[in-house]
Amino acid sequence: MGDQVSQPEWYYVGHYGQLGPLTFDQVQELARDGVIAPDTFVWRPGMGDWRPARDVSDLRPLVQLPQVEFVPPPMPGAQTAVRPEPRMPQAPAYASPVYATSQWSYLESTVPKSDKSRTVAGLLNLMPGIGRFYLGYAAHGVLQLFTAFFCGIGFVWSIIDGIYILMGGVKYDGYGRTIED
Repeated sequence: MGDQVSQPEWYYVGHYGQLGPLTFDQVQELARDGVIAPDTFVWRPGMGDWRPARDVSDLRPLVQLPQVEFVPPPMPGAQTAVRPEPRMPQAPAYASPVYATSQWSYLESTVPKSDKSRTVAGLLNLMPGIGRFYLGYAAHGVLQLFTAFFCGIGFVWSIIDGIYILMGGVKYDGYGRTIED
């Protein structure tokens, strides 16, 4: 197990394609943050093929779904007690008005935060593709780099993209975590 922790040998398929190599500690952190879910495909050397994280013995405890109580539907014609509709938790009366008016603030607070900075990424992108590499979008960065050196349009593209990043157009890094302002 000690060898697993120090060697970057894990890969997973996320929203933006195959990501890795990662150490086992990084994979554990992504699983705890919900980025790697039970149905996320993972692979490392020694495994025959890509498998869902729930089928890998090292990751199974980290990605197990909570047990949900199954209630069968009522029989037709039978009278049953009416169950109350589940509701979104309400903000206490002393909470800020912004929290009380936005139903999404609770959901936004549960998304893992990135360690990357929007400002740094935008400024780095003045050099073609470097800001995108920094955020974890390697394919995007490579495209900007190649178009800059082979046809010149990549310089303009990367400057516009850097401004787009600075203005908040890119909300998530390459690992699906929200970028702080």
